[in-house]
Amino acid sequence: MAPTTPTYQITDLFAERARKIAPPTYGTELTKIITVSFAYGLADPILFPHTDLATASAAVLAEEAPIALNYGPPSAQLYEQIILRLQAQGIPADRDRVIIGYGSGQILGLLPDVFVEPGDVVIVEGPTFLGVVTRFVQAGARLITIPVDELGMDVDALEETLSDLKKKGIRPRFIYTIPTFHNPTGATMPLSRRQKLVALAAEYGVLVVEDDAYSDLRFQGETVPSLASLDKEGWVLYVSTFSKIIAPGIRLGWACGDPAIIQRLAMFKSEGPVGPFISHVVARYCATGKLDHHIQELIACYKHKCNLLLEAIAQEFPSDVVALRPGGGFFVWCKLPPHISAKALLTAANEYGISFLPGTRCYANGQGDDAIRLAFSFQTTEKIVEGIAVLGTVLRGWRN
Repeated sequence: MAPTTPTYQITDLFAERARKIAPPTYGTELTKIITVSFAYGLADPILFPHTDLATASAAVLAEEAPIALNYGPPSAQLYEQIILRLQAQGIPADRDRVIIGYGSGQILGLLPDVFVEPGDVVIVEGPTFLGVVTRFVQAGARLITIPVDELGMDVDALEETLSDLKKKGIRPRFIYTIPTFHNPTGATMPLSRRQKLVALAAEYGVLVVEDDAYSDLRFQGETVPSLASLDKEGWVLYVSTFSKIIAPGIRLGWACGDPAIIQRLAMFKSEGPVGPFISHVVARYCATGKLDHHIQELIACYKHKCNLLLEAIAQEFPSDVVALRPGGGFFVWCKLPPHISAKALLTAANEYGISFLPGTRCYANGQGDDAIRLAFSFQTTEKIVEGIAVLGTVLRGWRN
């Protein structure tokens, strides 16, 4: 009898960490055509500064092509522009404390490479932006979730958690937080909580990673100092991006923190520095002074969309659905009444061509079936009104 030929599978060649990664599930459940999606926090393409970016691109090609189109580091002028923005916020910044990445997501995704061994504790908020947190899990981090309320992370609960962990001889690697216009809830952490969070970081020797993608898009209320500006002992790593204030497609973000962290983040950027050309273009654009004016245009548009969404919710949704009004950003977080499941609601809404992000996609610990996130940034005003009217009809159908 001839020997049996082994049956080989290409997946047998995967490293263990690749085999353990679950394939993405978001979107795979959709079988209907979606006509209005509140699911994704996309920027409104009508607002992109096309003309100014084209002008900056032409100037770079005319004057800096030998440097901008060759291998090399990012524009020195872009570092200068970022440092000026940081210093204007009261954040200590210089060239040794800043790294530029392919969007803030790349920098946040590098954190496990620098800080996490399998089994290490990382503290996150619940709910939070799972797009980043999933990377922590893939690195083997053991997550501990701290609840978020209408004022952001519950720092009293954080203090209790840090104390309990210290008694067990456990020192968390870092705390990941979105203190300003939180994704997904829209909450902004008040000054008193920020001060306590920074103090706890110093007391327990834990890094705080401040994800600050939305703070420029403030619709109402007074500006609250960033955690990084309150930090006097070097326990905060500040991360931000041009994605929300220029365009996501330029893929440029930055981090500011202790030089030792910045150096090691750079060492793990296996693809090297960001593309020189786009860094020169964005530097040119920022240096014109037009970015701040553009941000004001963004605020006016997104504020209008947010108010329109909230007005439509008040008119169309059952009164026991609670929508939290954000002070800025891209999202409205809605708490559902006890008898309504976010996942079941999504399935029903898909039948009518409406989509949103169920709260279960915003928790690392399985919670969230009692809430939904609605992104107002991308849809037109007409689609916002249309989509909320349909979603309201679906919600009211649970009454029958």
